[in-house]
Amino acid sequence: MEHIQLLILGSGPAGYTAAIYGSRANLQCVVYEGIQPGGQLTQTTEIENFPGYPNGVQGQQMMDDFKSQAVRLGAEVRFGLATKVDFSQRPFRVEVDGKNWVEADAVIIATGATAKYLGLPSEEKFRGTGVSACATCDGFFYRKKVVAVVGGGDTACEEATYLASLCRKVYMIVRRDVLRASKAMQERVLNTPNIEVLWKHQTREILGDDMGVTGVRLVREDGSETDVAIDGFFLAIGHHPNSDLFREWVNVDAAGYIITEGKGTATNVAGVFAAGDVQDPTYRQAINAAASGCRAAMDAEKYIASIK
Repeated sequence: MEHIQLLILGSGPAGYTAAIYGSRANLQCVVYEGIQPGGQLTQTTEIENFPGYPNGVQGQQMMDDFKSQAVRLGAEVRFGLATKVDFSQRPFRVEVDGKNWVEADAVIIATGATAKYLGLPSEEKFRGTGVSACATCDGFFYRKKVVAVVGGGDTACEEATYLASLCRKVYMIVRRDVLRASKAMQERVLNTPNIEVLWKHQTREILGDDMGVTGVRLVREDGSETDVAIDGFFLAIGHHPNSDLFREWVNVDAAGYIITEGKGTATNVAGVFAAGDVQDPTYRQAINAAASGCRAAMDAEKYIASIK
């Protein structure tokens, strides 16, 4: 069985940054990229809020840059998906693609989180050209335009108020006749002049053309439909951390995010670390994921040194 010093599961800013730091520490680093090499950012168009890219950068290009830097420093990046893990003994054992087992002295889980979508074909069609699950990432591109936000919880309210500071008009599409958000967030939304809440509405279809989103078709509680002209459609109905594979071994919170100790990245299993969106229910930004990847590699380096 192949033995690896530091095994990193998942790519994206957290995984690739962990590989950069691990390789510079003279550790043998292997990254399995997972089902979406480069992570969620590869589905994003232009990124303008990551330091070091003064003119902005395409999400795919930025992840290619991260990967190239990790490889140049000595990391081995492989296409493959972890399908089973055994953290009951050391070295740890990980099955890849349902057939090949490898063992590792330390493991960094950087499998990310997946935004929840409504499941409409038009969401996929217009993803990156008007459909987004991150207002902080993409809101800037809709300055003085009209957008819609789906959801009724705290996240949706936060996204809506953020977008309201940039956009001419923000519609909130709410399935019920009340918001699920905290009282403070509800008041903020209801007191923002350019936010209009569309109560008891659900999204039937996202409308658009070759240039991107142009509107949204909504269905009311009574079954009647209405079309609303918009330039951007933002989903704020939550994220699902990609932690299912590890829950038998590592502690997770009620939403499934991996719990790490204090300010570090250690899980309850010594030698297993978590970085990026799989353990971050709050910020979910590339810069935070990269920072936690750095910390995970440094924590793993200290752990590996302690077991030699």
